Amino acid sequence: MTAVELLINQYGLLTHPEGGYYAETYRSNLELPAIALPEGFGGPRRVSTAIYFLLEQGNFSAFHRIKSDECWHFYSGDPLWIYILTPQGDLQKVVLGNHPEKGEKFQFVVPANCWFASEPAPGSAFSFTGCTVAPGFDFADFELASAQELVSTYPELAPLIRRLCR
Repeated sequence: MTAVELLINQYGLLTHPEGGYYAETYRSNLELPAIALPEGFGGPRRVSTAIYFLLEQGNFSAFHRIKSDECWHFYSGDPLWIYILTPQGDLQKVVLGNHPEKGEKFQFVVPANCWFASEPAPGSAFSFTGCTVAPGFDFADFELASAQELVSTYPELAPLIRRLCR
């Protein structure tokens, strides 16, 4: 059994719509009423949620955005590249991994409403990470990017956007 198969079986990982595999590990019992949330949330949300997330080489998490901050945690495997398109029109690339001496981060927060995508670093086998979202994740807050729409906003990033959209 490969390391990827072991992780999928041991943690009950399922196929994720944006790419890769995931399993929800925590959903707070506490609920925030809609009135306590920023504009744009369509109803109450749990205070926080957490998942395991696994990407194999050759797969990617397609550009998407959510309405909450998302804190990424590195667990095992090889470095993961996260690409964030900022509201100012910039591309930010963050490397999650277990080698801080190489500039890799154990954790990184993707701000709410930013388009982002991720993929294992070239030459990697897989990246096993986790994501904690607050207010808690709800698929109603998830938007998968259209390559055409993103390219119209970020034309200089067209090759990256087309490669990391489904």
